[in-house]
Amino acid sequence: MAIIGNRIDGRLIHGQVANLWATKLNISRFMVIDDEVAQSDIDKQALKLATPAGIKLSVLPVEKAANNIKNGKYDSQRVMIIAKRPDRFVSLVNHGVQIEELNVGNMSQTNETRTITNSINVTDEDVEHFKQLKAQGVRIISQMVPNDKAVDFMTLINE
Repeated sequence: MAIIGNRIDGRLIHGQVANLWATKLNISRFMVIDDEVAQSDIDKQALKLATPAGIKLSVLPVEKAANNIKNGKYDSQRVMIIAKRPDRFVSLVNHGVQIEELNVGNMSQTNETRTITNSINVTDEDVEHFKQLKAQGVRIISQMVPNDKAVDFMTLINE
């Protein structure tokens, strides 16, 4: 399977992902899955600028990403899938893509969120999506950077 890493990060591609994770996992392609971002030329251009030289970038609606993955389009690559929120991964799994592990990175604070850690803020809807993913066999961890210890994310939201 071509999927090497799965990460939720509200900032999508930035320093931690572009440098630390890409290097640690030897990523050859970032795949941002987000129906809205895929429609925005400005967002796509910003993501291109944030992507390091030598790494390919796909910014796709969830359904198209799922079809490409299932059709083996990226089988020869080392892909890291990145999304802003867990609902995108629920949709990906519902479209038939198997995900073994999901790393929860930065999720920004809003009026609707509650704080889980210094950099992770979730809505009740997010929590439901995480529970759906866990029920489908996805191991959910939180690990900001590769040198941090991976923590079982579900223990953080159940506290």
